[in-house]
Amino acid sequence: MSTALLCTPEGIARVQAALREQDLDGWLLYEFHHLNPIAVTLLGLGKTTRRAFVLIPAEGEPIAMIHAIEASSWRHWPFARRTYSGWRDMEEQLGELVSGGQRFAMEVSPGAAVPTLDYVPAGIAGVFLGHGVEIASSGDLVSAFHSVLSPAQLDDHQRAAEIVRDVARRAFERAANAIRAGEPTSEGALSEWIVSELVGAGLVHLPACIVAIGPRASDSHYAPAGQGETINRGDVLLIDLWGAFEGSVAADQTWMGAMASSVDARTQDIWAAVRDARDAAVTFLRERFDANEEVRGFEVDDISRGLIAERGYGDFFVHRTGHSIDTDLHGSGPNLDNLESRDDRRLLPGVAFSIEPGIYINDDIGVRSEINVYWGPSGPLITPSEIQTEIFLLLDD
Repeated sequence: MSTALLCTPEGIARVQAALREQDLDGWLLYEFHHLNPIAVTLLGLGKTTRRAFVLIPAEGEPIAMIHAIEASSWRHWPFARRTYSGWRDMEEQLGELVSGGQRFAMEVSPGAAVPTLDYVPAGIAGVFLGHGVEIASSGDLVSAFHSVLSPAQLDDHQRAAEIVRDVARRAFERAANAIRAGEPTSEGALSEWIVSELVGAGLVHLPACIVAIGPRASDSHYAPAGQGETINRGDVLLIDLWGAFEGSVAADQTWMGAMASSVDARTQDIWAAVRDARDAAVTFLRERFDANEEVRGFEVDDISRGLIAERGYGDFFVHRTGHSIDTDLHGSGPNLDNLESRDDRRLLPGVAFSIEPGIYINDDIGVRSEINVYWGPSGPLITPSEIQTEIFLLLDD
């Protein structure tokens, strides 16, 4: 039997309890060619080539409805199974699958607001709607059963966070030492070194980085052409880096340094706004936890974004405050977002996410500070253990 959550009686019992709490008649999972990573993970699926449907009812036995040629791909499934072959047969059986129920959760996002949750094609949703049922978003179910970190994953994430922090700090020193030696390195060369160090320390899953000087950092997802710019004396340098142990949960951080003994007043002002917006988000989370009040993703974004706007840089904060982190770097749990979307999902115990406000003035300067948060039993757990309070000053005059 597969150990995937929805292939175990214990997992089914937990999900069914949540369905009853949310007044849902069931959870309908749809999968085709691994287009729904949530279904793939929760059902323990390998290669499939045809459309499949699984109903987890609020009461009773789960049932998988699969194509007639897919038996081998589903031999791990321990519960009831039906097969179909033609589209007419499929649509008829789907009606039978949902008969007796009214409201079912699926991986949909109203208005397509949250792309990491919106995996059911409009056509398939239309088939179910045509059978007279209501489709609700599975957002809280996904957070609780797909995006919550296990104790082992949390431990991996914390260890990864310290490795990422150490590699970042050594990368800044490497750039400064190259300048001292009269042989400045480049964005591309430093990026290659960072990835090599991450992998060498065991972070073999998703290792990557962004290395960008001054104006180039104004593109928040900058990727240099070739080796990119040379990192010279006086440059402000942004390093965003991430990686995970095999099959686990990544650490994702952004740090700022200057190849100088000081930064100008404007750069310091921008940094202070970013740092304070980051810290305001953390304070808000702690206050909500201490008050035993729920928190929704968009609310945290409002706090961070509001502070940057007060400092006069609101037009230059062009992305959400934070993204979900689970087994995907940009996970399927709640994001801290009221800009790109209005993510009103609750931060459920056990989820993780980034806090990474930034200010990006086109072809001028880009500044970001990124930490990660685990929403744990004692409130927000911040990683890494030491976070940046000032821009690193790496060279004497």
